[in-house]
Amino acid sequence: MRDLYQRLNVPPQANDEELQQAVARCPNSALRQDAEAAFAIAKRRADYDKLHATLSDIGQLRTQLGLTHGAHWQDDVANDFSVPPDEIVSRHDKLVDRVSHVVKLYNRWRGLRGAWLLIAIFTIGTGLGIALGLTLSQTIAA
Repeated sequence: MRDLYQRLNVPPQANDEELQQAVARCPNSALRQDAEAAFAIAKRRADYDKLHATLSDIGQLRTQLGLTHGAHWQDDVANDFSVPPDEIVSRHDKLVDRVSHVVKLYNRWRGLRGAWLLIAIFTIGTGLGIALGLTLSQTIAA
């Protein structure tokens, strides 16, 4: 099934007038006939829109799974609902990006861990020193 909206260069939300103008401008007679058949009657357009939404969802799902027609069917009718190969991010690439992000965060934490350890030791030492000083001052004063 061809994506008539894409082939006519109009968005699926186009009103009837914009769609009729795009069909009239279409130089391809077979495409024009298909568009007229699909969009001339409101019920047919509603049916086409349902199929269009379903096929768009399937194309997005295929893309997320890393399944594409790639270079095999470029500019072919079967490729209308597939995302172009250069816009695809495979699941492997997404996973590598996520792992890289986590590794960066971990390395940042490791780098700061030494500084935080020194701050914690200093804070604990200061607290113990103040507590010991108060205890000694109270014993001496008593």
